[in-house]
Amino acid sequence: MDLVSGYLTQSVTMLAAFLFVLTIVVFFHELGHFLVARWCGVRVDAFSVGFGRELAGFNDRHGTRWKLSLIPLGGYVKFAGDENAASMPDRSGLAGMTDAERAGTFPAKPVWQRAAVVAAGPIANFLLSIVIFAFVFGIYGKVVTTPLLQEIHPGSAAEQAGLQPGDLVLSVDGRQITTFTDLQRIVSASADVPLTLDVDRKGEVVRVVVTPQYKEISDGFGGTQKVGLLGVTRSPAQADLTRVQYGPVEAVAEGARETWFIAARTLDYLSKVVTGRESADQLGGPIRVAQVSGQVAELGIIPLLQLAAVLSVSIGLLNLMPVPMLDGGHLVYYAVEAVRGKPLSERVQDVGFRIGIALVLMLMVFATWNDVSRLAGG
Repeated sequence: MDLVSGYLTQSVTMLAAFLFVLTIVVFFHELGHFLVARWCGVRVDAFSVGFGRELAGFNDRHGTRWKLSLIPLGGYVKFAGDENAASMPDRSGLAGMTDAERAGTFPAKPVWQRAAVVAAGPIANFLLSIVIFAFVFGIYGKVVTTPLLQEIHPGSAAEQAGLQPGDLVLSVDGRQITTFTDLQRIVSASADVPLTLDVDRKGEVVRVVVTPQYKEISDGFGGTQKVGLLGVTRSPAQADLTRVQYGPVEAVAEGARETWFIAARTLDYLSKVVTGRESADQLGGPIRVAQVSGQVAELGIIPLLQLAAVLSVSIGLLNLMPVPMLDGGHLVYYAVEAVRGKPLSERVQDVGFRIGIALVLMLMVFATWNDVSRLAGG
């Protein structure tokens, strides 16, 4: 009975954490679309967190229906003149409108305004990430470790390159290193890539060329990730640990740097997958997000907020992919329209959206298959 009770408690925690994280990310993504649409004079028919049947909602004074829907795996903003949540134009509906009514619809707006509305969703995701990280850094600061090498593991890339215990890393490929985290981030993304390290060895600057080894390690949440490793251990001495406190401006700047780092690492991984230099088995779907959310929730609200920030960056990047149906696909259409002076034909757009739906469904199935495979392997 205790085992069943524990399992149910764990499941409820996982579900609640997953919905908390996803709702925050989806809400702010759609809020970006909504606010810029209102600024551009577009009437908004509905703002929904989730898909499917409405569970609860209300109408605001502008006539927008704000609602929480049954399937909590996304959301949408439906503009006047849209046929559906994917912003396909409702051509028959537009034809039956007066000129005044049509002026407030999304399809009637200039291409730059439509592009601004679409781009606002991913931008809101990046801003949300910056705000969350800035809040955490501003309140709690950040504990950093001096890039001092305490131990060199036998047979590691570091040992083969001639690195020694006590070496203080000053730079990597000319980039200044001030913390051990700086070193880790460069090394983890540089598997099988030679790196030039300048180290302080007993007061003398020594240059060492080292090639991080490609290793599969635990991610701390029951999964694995493949990264570059030197095979070194940082100094555990209290004197080498420093808590950095940030003022409001510095916290925002640090939040922006953290968001940029996550975006750059994600894009680097995806580019390697596309070029065949990296396996796609690290891609995760909703099951993986739910699992990690539940585990992070046990650590507290701050780690859960940081997970929301990371997921927000991922959602922002995903939506900028140039795939019809996603925001990036719409932006491609608008770019073509701006160059041609007129939109693509209805047939071309319809075919593009069908292809986009198929690609998104394939990606979801693949990511979910990875999730199931991890659970089965675990």
